[in-house]
Parts: sequence; C-alpha cells; structure tokens
Amino acid sequence: MQTGTQRGLAPVKFAMDTAVSQFTVQAFATGLLSSFGHNPRIGIRDYDGEIQFVPGSYEKAFVRVSVRTNSMELLDEMKSDDRRKLEQLMYQEVLEVDRYADAVYESKELRVQKLSQELLTAHVSGDLSFHGVTRNHSFNARVAAIGTMLRISGEFALLQSDYRIKPISFAAGALRLKDELRFSFELVAKMQE
Repeated sequence: MQTGTQRGLAPVKFAMDTAVSQFTVQAFATGLLSSFGHNPRIGIRDYDGEIQFVPGSYEKAFVRVSVRTNSMELLDEMKSDDRRKLEQLMYQEVLEVDRYADAVYESKELRVQKLSQELLTAHVSGDLSFHGVTRNHSFNARVAAIGTMLRISGEFALLQSDYRIKPISFAAGALRLKDELRFSFELVAKMQE
C-alpha cells in the first residue's frame, strides 16, 4: 500500500483563526484565605498557530502554537483597580513578559486515531518553550474535520514550577495560587491555499 508521500501528496496546512477560537488558563487559590479568594480564569488573546499533515494518512503531521505572554487577560468580574494590579503582577513578576515575550509549542510526534470520517483524536507530544525553559509536553485533542476547517478541543495541565515560575501570592502568603494551571482550548483552523 502506498503512503500519501509515496503517491506525491503534499501536506495541507491549516492556520488558527484566533477571532473565533478560545484559549484559556484556570488557576486555583490556596492558603488560609483561599475560601474568600477566587480561582482566576485568564484568556489568552494574542497567539497564532499552524497545523499540517498529509490528507488521509496524517503523515508529516505537525503542530506549532506561539503565544505572546503579554496578551493574557483576566476574565473574572472584579474591580478595575484590582484587575489592573493583578495583571501587572502577572506580567511583571510572574511571567516576566519583558524577558520572555513568547511561549512556543512545537510537536515532535502526533498519533491519530480516526473515530469516523469527520472525527478523530490526536495524541500530541512535543516541546514547550515557556519562561526560558524548554520541556517535553504531551496532550490529547479531539478534532472534527468540517470541509476546509478543523475544530480542535482539549485541555492540559502544567506546573508553574517546571518552568521556573513563582505562583502569585497575596496578603503575606495567606492567599496564593497553586502550582498547577489548567489550560483549555476550543480552536478553529482553516485550510491555507
């Protein structure tokens, strides 16, 4: 049986449409005052990404996502002064956006299981470069192929300490954020000419 590459099929490329996609981070409060605090939800606003693969075979499958770290925005309801202070703390002391402007994920291996003609699951393994540290990171995603568009959804967790990030702490440590962050994504990618 010939593969897509042997038949001469070139990989197709898809670009993420961030205007209709959602990419969020959930942090969790802990500490003495955590019952009074909340679990901040953060929206990632400025990112781009591409996906490519040989149709039908998923050979040469590749995923790349790049996030501008200064584009994260608190989604929770709070006073504007509190929001400004928390975002300033997040940008300057936690993410250090002046030193680490981008977080980049590049896949090294992509395994696909076809569930139906339009639906599949993908196990993606690759390198995440974030806050000056590069580590192997894997996640699972659900993919629906609709004409020339892909809808991709999933979630993954990471530990801030793995990337030398100090979790935010308030009120002399009586309220702080846990090490684990949970990311979730509902992405739309459109085929490129």
